[in-house]
Amino acid sequence: MVRAFSRTLTLVQFYRPSRTAFSTASSSFAIKNVTKSNFDSSLADLRRHVRDSDFVAIDLEMTGVTSSPWRESFEFDRFDIRYLKVKDSAEKFAVVQFGVCPFRWDPTKQSFIAHPHNFYIFPRQEIGGDDSSYEFLCQTSSIDFLAKYQFDFNTCVKEGISYLSRAQEDDVRLQLHSAHEDEPSETPYAAKEFKDVPLVRMADILFVERMRNKISEWHDDLLQIRNGGSHRTQEDSNDSIDQFQTIFFKTRPAIKLNGFTSRQLRLIKSVVEKSFKDLAYIRVNVGLCFQQIIVYTNSRRELELLMNEVKESHFKEAEMKIEAAIGFRHVIDLLSSEQKLIVGHNCFLDVAHICRKFVGPLPSNLEEYVPLVQKNFPFIIDTKILLNASNILQLKMKKSSTSLAKAFAILCPHIASGVDSFGSAHNNSVAVEVQVDDMRSSNWNSGAKHEAGYDAFMTGCIFAQSCNHFGINFTSHSTLMKEDKLQNYINLLYLSWSSGDIVDLKTGQTRTESSSLNGFKNQQSKILFPNIVLIWGFPSKLKAREIKESLTKVFGLTSVTSIFHLDKTAVFVQFSKPGLVSDFLKLKSTIEKKKNDAIYVLHPFSDLLEGGCTGAACYEVYKEICGSPISKPLFADQAEAIAVNLNSKRLESMTHKTDSFSESESAIDTKTAETTSEILDLASC
Repeated sequence: MVRAFSRTLTLVQFYRPSRTAFSTASSSFAIKNVTKSNFDSSLADLRRHVRDSDFVAIDLEMTGVTSSPWRESFEFDRFDIRYLKVKDSAEKFAVVQFGVCPFRWDPTKQSFIAHPHNFYIFPRQEIGGDDSSYEFLCQTSSIDFLAKYQFDFNTCVKEGISYLSRAQEDDVRLQLHSAHEDEPSETPYAAKEFKDVPLVRMADILFVERMRNKISEWHDDLLQIRNGGSHRTQEDSNDSIDQFQTIFFKTRPAIKLNGFTSRQLRLIKSVVEKSFKDLAYIRVNVGLCFQQIIVYTNSRRELELLMNEVKESHFKEAEMKIEAAIGFRHVIDLLSSEQKLIVGHNCFLDVAHICRKFVGPLPSNLEEYVPLVQKNFPFIIDTKILLNASNILQLKMKKSSTSLAKAFAILCPHIASGVDSFGSAHNNSVAVEVQVDDMRSSNWNSGAKHEAGYDAFMTGCIFAQSCNHFGINFTSHSTLMKEDKLQNYINLLYLSWSSGDIVDLKTGQTRTESSSLNGFKNQQSKILFPNIVLIWGFPSKLKAREIKESLTKVFGLTSVTSIFHLDKTAVFVQFSKPGLVSDFLKLKSTIEKKKNDAIYVLHPFSDLLEGGCTGAACYEVYKEICGSPISKPLFADQAEAIAVNLNSKRLESMTHKTDSFSESESAIDTKTAETTSEILDLASC
């Protein structure tokens, strides 16, 4: 029975389904989850799938979206402000899951073959560098959202794939090469860690003397054996034997040091360098840690050769470690180098995260950001743009929500319900098969919403169905990015879909959608940015209506067209005329200088300025505040922090007697004040 059972196991072990195995009986196989344990093999498969694909759909899951309530997208935000808020989000939050799903058209089966991959990634620091790159925020609502949809946080932290951006890799390699060239006789690691330690304690003096005697005994014994003598009998304690272990390193006699503290090792190194010219103290990489050893050499020339060998070995090991630390960025490099059509859903933030995490620091303005994206991903299409801009798809959607789940349910009902895709041909729907490793199905529906890999799959399916509704013939076109019917949509991304603000990645131009899907888009044309003043730090008891009343009492009933709250500490006020902005700022400054006068309490602004912490500025200062790396939860605190920064810059410029203040703070509208001091008064409380 044992022999028969063993034979059965052998037969099972040697049976392997064909990679083209096709299953319609079962569609319950899981999505391909990729962690650091199976990343290398999965990357090899993904390279083949991406190379053969017609397009690649992506989706990201992050630890948050907005670092403060006032960094939400508002109707009063200009295009450049919207970019700064997205930039802030991409810099402060982490990507914890990355979905990649290549789609390939199979002309023989008249269907797409999809290969969904769900990557767990985590910004683990594998090598030295800027520690701030490995810090991130978590937004409680986002973490709760991920937990609601069974996100595996343990897998993410423990098994998530780490990564290096291209900029980080360049910096680390530059440091490595610089250290390698500058320290010809020592490894860059040893030189930095081990320094001569002054003997300030009696314990250090006794330890150094004991080590010198111990090493001297070993050295003399080695020379005696070399000269034909016999090995001297030594009665060492067990601790001494454990700490000094004789080994051979590259055919040379050596002592392996065990169980010493870092301070003791520095003292031993000092002893070797000062007292023994034919011994070398070196560090070698053993597995995941370094081992300290003392090596005997016959001559100075041999010593130099040994140190060079160790140095080159450390250099190669460091390069291998850097290469290994690149991690998930290999996937991004693959997508960039293949220059396939990248498909996302409302993906401007996703693209910003990709550029920040895997390329390098984001530019400070949209004009420089656009060519950065184009250089790395020249063909991007946003299904959110397709759904909102195409009359064909709007008719199909019947004015419904264009959320990912809703669009998937309406445009891809045969896939969403798990019905055999091939049975839907009469419904004028394109068939989609799913292949995960050796399993393939035409009615696969085993993913989970808000799992990045499955969301990428849904995004790709929506795009495929959209192309089908456009009448695109998949068989006759080798590249979808050259399809005429898609040219009006490629490289258009929403800066904010709620406001309809769009950026064209081909030209860098921005515009607002002409179609109106919500109130924001109707109101956008009424917003006049030169007419806007920003007020913060006023008493919390004041409501928008009361602020408006205090302003209209001074400037007239029709002087204020709208007031909008950023948060409980700040408001936008839009005046009917741009000149009223400077009038208000000047009047506010004048009144604050006379706050001790009796008439002050009778002025309509008295309630607004109560407490002495009310700040105000023109719209350009709002841009300065949004672009600052300083991050405070409340806008009033943020504005105050920026004002302190402005004051420090002013003092520095005065000290050096330069014009740097006027240049660095050009965002402040100097037309609202006659002197530099007045500008600072307007920008701070």
